[in-house]
Amino acid sequence: HVQLVESGGGSVQAGGSLKLSCTYSGYTSFIDCMGWFRQAPGKGPEGVATIDVNYYINYADSVKDRFTLTRRYGTTNTLNLIMTNLRPDDTATHYCAAGEIGGSRCLGGVGITFWGQGTQVTVS
Repeated sequence: HVQLVESGGGSVQAGGSLKLSCTYSGYTSFIDCMGWFRQAPGKGPEGVATIDVNYYINYADSVKDRFTLTRRYGTTNTLNLIMTNLRPDDTATHYCAAGEIGGSRCLGGVGITFWGQGTQVTVS
């Protein structure tokens, strides 16, 4: 089992920045992909940014050149999403997630098995 705990998020004005952090623990040896997904009110979930076991990072077209995904290993393993130049259409609940399928399919949500509780990002 894998535990994912998100932090960060909040409310900012358009053009502002936020950092989301996800600390993860548990049995992660079989995890091939981790990343951030989001769901806006009235819309389906979408992949934001993912990193797989080969350190290949995929970004949604809507966040390229604005968001940066980083992964750190250590006493505490973390997955950070640095969001800059935020826009109102970035408003959504953002979830940290992990799964067993890497590559571009992970960004599409394929193979995602574990989810965090979600953190709200509101851009006005």
